[in-house]
Amino acid sequence: MDRHDVIVVGAGLAGLRAALRLALAGLDVVVLEASDGVGGRQRTDAVDGFLLDRGFQVLNPAYPAVQRWVDVDALEMRSFPVGVRVRREHGLAELAHPLRHPSRLPATLASGLLDPRELVALARWAVPGIVRPRAVVGGTDATLAEAWRRIGVDGRLTREVLEPFLAGVVADDAGATSDAFVRLLVRMFALGRPGLPARGIQALPEQLAARIADQDGRVVLDRRVERIAQEGAGVRVDVAGGAPALADAVVVAVGPESAGALVEVATPVTRGLQTWWFDAPSSPTRSRMLHLDGTRSGPILHTSVVSGTAPAYAPRGRHLVEATCLLGDATEAVVRAQLAHVWGTSVDAWRLLRRDDVRHALPAQEPPLRTRATARVGERTYVAGDHRDTASIQGALVSGDRVAGAVIADLGA
Repeated sequence: MDRHDVIVVGAGLAGLRAALRLALAGLDVVVLEASDGVGGRQRTDAVDGFLLDRGFQVLNPAYPAVQRWVDVDALEMRSFPVGVRVRREHGLAELAHPLRHPSRLPATLASGLLDPRELVALARWAVPGIVRPRAVVGGTDATLAEAWRRIGVDGRLTREVLEPFLAGVVADDAGATSDAFVRLLVRMFALGRPGLPARGIQALPEQLAARIADQDGRVVLDRRVERIAQEGAGVRVDVAGGAPALADAVVVAVGPESAGALVEVATPVTRGLQTWWFDAPSSPTRSRMLHLDGTRSGPILHTSVVSGTAPAYAPRGRHLVEATCLLGDATEAVVRAQLAHVWGTSVDAWRLLRRDDVRHALPAQEPPLRTRATARVGERTYVAGDHRDTASIQGALVSGDRVAGAVIADLGA
């Protein structure tokens, strides 16, 4: 029976960051991953010459954990403009970050979406999270809907822009998400410029896996862990169709929906998203901005020409368009009708490449916000993941690192 210092179950971002820190500490580490690739929710597939991430997702280089532990330059990031275009009743309006895109300020001012009273209220809400994030985390919390109601935020900018945009980020259109969590996200959008690795979101976990190998750690794919149990002074890990293994410690870093099957932790509520990927023979726009439907004419929260920002996502002469909704029962006909409305052009020639139903896109972040959970949940057994921290790439990386630190301390490494 193989024996290791630490076995990490799951090769998502939390598991990979934990394994890398453990390997850097000189421990014998192996990562067991049930699927055929690393990344967990951060996976990319090649489909008919296109690169399709499993659900539309972006990487924000402003995340402190990304700045600290990721070689962002090696990912060859392709950044989206910091702004959106909004389909309104009487045309298309544009809002752009005035400092990042000063040349677009006239279009922003002419959008018809800016009301001085609403801007003042939103600034009063957002600025504390930007300048004093620790105070927001440590303060009182409520749902986003309650917080906005309290300060009187209910204008065109909120209804037509912020609500659909944030619903696509937190997978919640009811305002039930923690106000503190949303303000932390707004801070990251204000400070960073989200984008995509040139070759797909999976390039991020693949970078971490390569660094684990450089430290003599191992990532083994197609190894589904069925059971974890105490055995003597260690932990026994039973693998489907294979020999069991022993370790001095085990880190469970599987998805929030699966962790409870291996260790005694509560299964958190998760929220889902649905992304439709289309092959367009011609681009409906020259803009690289995310497009929102301010008229709320259908289930789509946002749509964009992904290949306009990251050209490698589509073959030469073709264009990759995403349309993201909350997980539900939207039909292709309904999605196409709304796409035609948002883009202001026929989409009949667009070919559907794939629909991604991401049922557990992220853990629900309900108030009060808790930014960390206990690392050790049993004798020599630990749990990592964004459901143990905050629902984000930042949260996954921080959780993996924090749990690895606890393991190192407990093993005296």
